[in-house]
Amino acid sequence: MPIPSTGPGVDRGLLRDDVHRRLRDAIVDGTFAPGEQLRDLELATWLGVSRTPVREALLRLAHSGLVHTQPGRSTVVTTLDARGVRDARDVVAAMHELAVREAVPALVEADLTAMREANRRFAAAVDAGDVEQALLADDELHGVPVRIAGNRALETVLEQFTPTVRRAERLRFGSLRGRASPTRHEELIRLCAAGDVDGAAAVAYDTWHSLPSDEG
Repeated sequence: MPIPSTGPGVDRGLLRDDVHRRLRDAIVDGTFAPGEQLRDLELATWLGVSRTPVREALLRLAHSGLVHTQPGRSTVVTTLDARGVRDARDVVAAMHELAVREAVPALVEADLTAMREANRRFAAAVDAGDVEQALLADDELHGVPVRIAGNRALETVLEQFTPTVRRAERLRFGSLRGRASPTRHEELIRLCAAGDVDGAAAVAYDTWHSLPSDEG
């Protein structure tokens, strides 16, 4: 058939990002277990894409510490070790502290309402032991200051290191430890509403930094 000279075509950037997201999520949620070998041809078949975006995604995942790649040999899912979680946790905590510090002066009532609603769903999910919904709600709540801050460099760092923290958090939210988080969130929102930049930034840091590095 004739190929149209104009038309939308496939956005390669979106395809690459989608492949990366799906593989990252499969590692974080345990679909691919620690130590499991990942083969690009099998992954490409599973996702219905060529091997190129899969290989690109695996390289990005290696930079995030989610896989270990030996070029020309094998790619395996990394195990969760205390040092790796601690390092990622410290960086993520610092980035959220910065996001809140930059965002508080610009927050409006709609933003605070979104954070309160996310925390309500978060608390319900934790009580129900629903890890997936707890993490989604937690992402929404903390995503508000990140979005308002509008700091692209900060967002890039969070994108790289948050998945490691999330793997550990799956253990946290499935236990009683996670039940303290809704109260911490309430305090964060209260301080944001009061315009207390230093107080809100400190709570944001503590919320993320409270994750024990030996869980996992």
